[in-house]
Amino acid sequence: MTLQEAILVRHSVRQYKDTAIEAEKIVQLQTLIDKSNSEAGLHIQLVTNEPNAFSQGMAKYGKFSGISNYIAMVCKKGEDTTLGYYGEQVVLLAQTLGLNTCWVGLTFSKQPDSYEVRDGEHLVCLVPVGYGANQGVQHPQKKVIDDVAEGKKPFPNWFIRGVEAALLAPTAVNQQLFRFVLHDGNKVEAKKAFSLTNGLGYAPVDLGIVKCHFEIGAGKENFEWV
Repeated sequence: MTLQEAILVRHSVRQYKDTAIEAEKIVQLQTLIDKSNSEAGLHIQLVTNEPNAFSQGMAKYGKFSGISNYIAMVCKKGEDTTLGYYGEQVVLLAQTLGLNTCWVGLTFSKQPDSYEVRDGEHLVCLVPVGYGANQGVQHPQKKVIDDVAEGKKPFPNWFIRGVEAALLAPTAVNQQLFRFVLHDGNKVEAKKAFSLTNGLGYAPVDLGIVKCHFEIGAGKENFEWV
C-alpha cells in the first residue's frame, strides 16, 4: 500500500481486537518515530502493552475499547504544527502496515509512568494503534476545494491533488480549519482558518496533519512551502 492509498482508506478507529502487533511492524514504526524525533526535535513515543490510558474515565465516554498500544505525541510547546506533520507520517505508515489509528486529544487518562514529558514539553495527543475491530467510516466531507483553496485559477493539477488529499486528513471534530494559498510560481502557503472554537485548541496540530497530506498528494517535487 502506498501513502496515497493509505490516505484514501485510513479512517479513525476506536475499538480494537486483542491482537498483538508483530515485532517487525513495531520496529518499522519505531524506526520512523526515531527518525522524526531526530529531524524535528520532537519527543514522539511508542507505548506498547499499556491498557490503562483508554480503559477508564473519559475514554469510556469516547467509546474506546481494546487499546493497549498507542503513540504519545509529545513535543516542545509551540511545536504542535511540526508534531502534526511528522505524527501523521507515522499514522500513515501504520495504515500501510495494515494497522488502524485514531488521533485522540481529550478522551484518555494520562499515564505519566508510561511516557516521558520533559520540561518545556507537553503531551498533545495519544494515537491508539493496532488491529481495529472495524476499519472505521469516512466522515461526510464538509468542504470542497474552493472552500479551502486560494490563488489564481485555473489551479494546476498537482495543487488540486494536494488539496484533495488535505481534505481527507483527520482534524479536530472534522472542522477542517485550514486554507492553502497558491502564490506566484509553485509556492504554497498553508494557514489556519478562523473559528470561534479554534478547533478545540488543536488547529496547529491539524495544520501539520493537512500539510503532510497535501505534500503527499501534490508531490514534494512540484512545489515549495512559503
